[in-house]
Amino acid sequence: MKKWDSEFQLGDLVTPEQIEFFDEHGVILFRNFLTPEQVKLFISEVSRIEQMWLEEKREKVNGIPLKFGKDEHGNTTIQRLCFSSLFSEPLHQLLEHPRLQALLQLLGSYEGRIGEQEKDGLVVNNYINTPNSTFTQMGWHTDSPRDLFMGQRIMPMLNVGIHLDTCMFENGGLRVIPGTHRQNIFKLLFGKKYFIDNSDDSREIGFDIHAGDLSVHDGRLWHRVKQSPLYGEASRRRVMYVPLVTGKYKPKDASSKTPFYHRFTSKVHH
Repeated sequence: MKKWDSEFQLGDLVTPEQIEFFDEHGVILFRNFLTPEQVKLFISEVSRIEQMWLEEKREKVNGIPLKFGKDEHGNTTIQRLCFSSLFSEPLHQLLEHPRLQALLQLLGSYEGRIGEQEKDGLVVNNYINTPNSTFTQMGWHTDSPRDLFMGQRIMPMLNVGIHLDTCMFENGGLRVIPGTHRQNIFKLLFGKKYFIDNSDDSREIGFDIHAGDLSVHDGRLWHRVKQSPLYGEASRRRVMYVPLVTGKYKPKDASSKTPFYHRFTSKVHH
């Protein structure tokens, strides 16, 4: 397992060098996308939404279940928030940022958009390692079977992660197998046991990620989130995922049904 260090900066346009790097590896890391002040603002917004939803005893947003766990003090926390930008003006404005729109260039010839109202909207994953946490890691997977469940062909999808906490390579975090976004359909579906397999892979790479960094990986790439060896607050990793989607526009609302695959994944995201 190796640590990668790509020192790219994201401007108003993605450069040809950055596009070439992403096409080859299926993953790219941009440094300092957010300022420290923005990181603080977004952390406070996420915390406010979490408190509001806990008080409302809300269990789903637009048909997508929230994931709950406990912190080291035994307090209930929401470990996966979805459609969060619909409840926060600063988060909504973030999704309209020109530099995020620029990332659509990485889809190549496909027509893409930021899916604020689609899929699961702006997702905030809140990983923390405690005995009662339900969300400390996530096994190997690609995001492509979701399309098959929905009865459509596999479309390119970019996973854009905006990182709100610093997570050094040694402390777990995002792991990917570069180049696997070009694998054939058989390897895509059967290359690993989805979500169950969490074992190290000799081809995988990880990163030193700092609060404010932005990562992009192709949804067809094998990826996982490795558990932190740290405990409690030191292990916390909050990542906002911006959905860059292609294909037919399929917004969700309060009457949307819970997709079939969510009933399955709730059993395997540990």
